[in-house]
Amino acid sequence: SLISLTSVAFLLRGNCKHVRTKDSPPNICGFNLILVPDIKICRLVNVKTVIPMVQLLNWRRGLFPQTKMAAPLTLVLILSVTIRAVLFRSSLAELISERVEVVSPLNAWKRGLFCYYVLQENNISLFFQTPLVIYLFHFVVDYAEIVFMIVDGITAVALYLAVQNYNKNVFRKQKYALEADRYPHDCLELMRSPKEMHYIPLKVAMFYLLNPFTILSCVAKSTCGLNNAVMALFILSTLKGSALLSAIFLALATYQSIYPLTLFAPGLLFLLQRLYIPVNPCRSRFWFFTVQYSVMFIGSLLVIVCLSFFLLGSWDFIPSVYGFILSVPDLTPNIGLFWYFFAEMFEHFRFFFICVFQINVFFYTIPLSVKLKEHPVFLIFMQIAIISIFKSYPTVGDIALYMAFLPVWSHLYRFLRNIFLVSCVLLACTALFPVLWHLWIYAGSANSNFYYAITLLFNVGQILLVSDYFYAYLRREHHLSQGLYLRRKDGSEATLVLK
Repeated sequence: SLISLTSVAFLLRGNCKHVRTKDSPPNICGFNLILVPDIKICRLVNVKTVIPMVQLLNWRRGLFPQTKMAAPLTLVLILSVTIRAVLFRSSLAELISERVEVVSPLNAWKRGLFCYYVLQENNISLFFQTPLVIYLFHFVVDYAEIVFMIVDGITAVALYLAVQNYNKNVFRKQKYALEADRYPHDCLELMRSPKEMHYIPLKVAMFYLLNPFTILSCVAKSTCGLNNAVMALFILSTLKGSALLSAIFLALATYQSIYPLTLFAPGLLFLLQRLYIPVNPCRSRFWFFTVQYSVMFIGSLLVIVCLSFFLLGSWDFIPSVYGFILSVPDLTPNIGLFWYFFAEMFEHFRFFFICVFQINVFFYTIPLSVKLKEHPVFLIFMQIAIISIFKSYPTVGDIALYMAFLPVWSHLYRFLRNIFLVSCVLLACTALFPVLWHLWIYAGSANSNFYYAITLLFNVGQILLVSDYFYAYLRREHHLSQGLYLRRKDGSEATLVLK
């Protein structure tokens, strides 16, 4: 009688069909009928602790229709454009464009205009923006505000579509694993429900468009927004499975700032996974696709570099642009780790420590790729965060890109250890940046040590944040394979320690 009141279900091996009468309530006394394929016994499970698996399995079969997300996304876009337009017309725009936390010598609008006028005098050795961006200035200089708002919108929409596609892939894999009974029964509460996954793409778009870091970067007309747009398009094309577009956008991002070269590995791993090619050096298919993707990437990069040569008629832009990024000659204070250290550095030690600092961005790619080879999207998140922390001229716009992905990992919150402390540190440092800058530059009551101390603390907070998410991700994956409640051989409760 209880079953007739709740639902009538027919359990087939490898398939699950859910039938409900028109007037039947969804649960009785807080219980739902949970059907798991390949298990012959239907189990009654408390809905407060376990997700209704019938709903989870039938979401993709059309029994639970999704609401349209275009309208909320449009509202977010309109709100973000309104905020930016108001700030562009306010007296704060000029102040924001001078903030060292928002712009750097590589992406400041005024520096870009300077490079453009230098280019008009054919003095290529004095500019450090990529030629394509310099020529872009020629066409958008009168419409810069509109262009930067459009670029932010493109980035948000690309991230929205990319995360939407990623969620579909995650749900499909989760559904197949449930049907094959691959998960321990006590970790079903770790499954991601359709309801929580449905709004994640919108949250990602909101986290990017309404993030104060993104807004400040846009109002300052920092070319960091262009870099973020190219990287977002790379992520979208990769998750869509387009190897050619992925290689082209990765080449564009690498052409802009070198550091996105580290995204080659996660992009390749995802495309291999999508094509069901095992990451095994002993397989010929693995090497064939790796070479194919590498040729597309290198070919695209060569085409872009040659196009820059044809525009300028000289190769001098290569040492001017990339030498500026790698050798860090401009020690203007920023939120990075380079400026203070090399301001105090003896000249004969400079080259060695430049290599040590620069290798940080590239060093972590190999171990992370080995550890996360089955999870390339999370690897992309990790690499973008590492680039934002360890690049030579970081700004808050770089941080905004990887922070936009935090809603994607909302299911990891229960495993985060220091999220409250890290959040407080990042917020406090963000508030103290302008205060200590004023005390140092204008009031004269502080010195560079104060500003660098808060910069160092800010970067430590970012490292702790990324490390915490890395730990939480690995712990959840461990529970999905070993079970949520671990027991010793004597039956007592065990504690999981990841080292």
